[in-house]
Amino acid sequence: MKAEIITIGDEILIGQIVDTNSQWIGQELNKIGVSVHQISSIQDERNHILDALKEAEDRADIVVVTGGLGPTKDDITKKTIAHYFNDNELVEYPQVVEHIKKLFQKVNHPFNEVQRYQAQLPSKATLLMNSFGTAPGMWFEENNTVFISMPGVPYEMKGLMKEEVLPKLQEKFELPHIIHKTIMTYGTGESIIAERIEDWENNLPSCIKLAYLPSFGRVRLRLSGKGPDRSQLEEALATQVSQLQELIFDIIAGIDDDSSLEKQVGELLKSKGETISTAESLTGGKIASTMVSVPGSSSYYKGSFVTYTAELKQELLGVSEDTINAYSVVSAEVAKEMVQGTIRNLKTDYAIAVTGNAGPTQDNNDKSVGIVYIALAYGDEVDVQEFNFGQPREKVINRTVTKALELLQKKILKN
Repeated sequence: MKAEIITIGDEILIGQIVDTNSQWIGQELNKIGVSVHQISSIQDERNHILDALKEAEDRADIVVVTGGLGPTKDDITKKTIAHYFNDNELVEYPQVVEHIKKLFQKVNHPFNEVQRYQAQLPSKATLLMNSFGTAPGMWFEENNTVFISMPGVPYEMKGLMKEEVLPKLQEKFELPHIIHKTIMTYGTGESIIAERIEDWENNLPSCIKLAYLPSFGRVRLRLSGKGPDRSQLEEALATQVSQLQELIFDIIAGIDDDSSLEKQVGELLKSKGETISTAESLTGGKIASTMVSVPGSSSYYKGSFVTYTAELKQELLGVSEDTINAYSVVSAEVAKEMVQGTIRNLKTDYAIAVTGNAGPTQDNNDKSVGIVYIALAYGDEVDVQEFNFGQPREKVINRTVTKALELLQKKILKN
């Protein structure tokens, strides 16, 4: 079953907002066995919308549209979709009118005819009730293709997908199972990994595909299985994962169903009942924000010091002025005292501290741009490692975050 996603809105095309809707919709469709073959972002303009719908209809079984559907004059999506289906008759849904009135009563806002228009849908549309907003979604079936139109507000779209769209798709279509297994690797580039596993990859069964997903300092190898029998698919995936593990055992950071490194680290800490804190210089709090992006992280992540200056390293973490003068702030010695100060002040089982030169200039130290020191403490044990992450600045910062979490994961597994 093929799907296409179309997001409508000039604000996406000019970079005013980031299109997160397509990513989320793609993930949810994939979970129920629908493969997304294309994602497009288009202008909120009549002919552009009509062309996009026609092109998608020629390629896909399911077309999901988000954006427009608001009460203002610049939201032309509903009229344009009605024109596409040669449907000039609007039908008003009383239940939608009552729903909108209740929403407006809660905020003491008067209900008017502009709002009533949102309760009117083309006669060929099936109503998709929006519990979280005023604009309902629409479901059309034309020429063996399902068209779904939803508002672009993320929480409204997600509510519609979960409550209306996904159940209807599962009811209408006999969908295959799609299962993913992801192996996280570190320290080795994509091309080298591909060379090591070439023979294995060439002999994968037809129901399983491999994707390389490189990022800063790591490569995810995602195995995707697709077929009608879930148990057979799981067995085939398990066999291939086992074979792949034997080929690259020395660079594996973990195996999971596409979960992030920070989530894996968090689950390890929770399983052991242990805690972590951080001290950051060049990363400016990015390790902390990455850690707390995982729901439930408060059970193991206790806090962070962002000490961007030498003075704060001394004042908050107890780094010696003599150490800074002798070795500079970008040094193994300073990283060690930073992590010791962190674990001493926040009283956690583990602590991470990073200091380095992200560039573009060397500032007040003699270390080259890209040099980073990562210190990891577990109780009284402290290990400091030096890395050269090159340039540019963003790459250095992101690779520092990734490497810090990798080192932490390896340490927890070792303990």
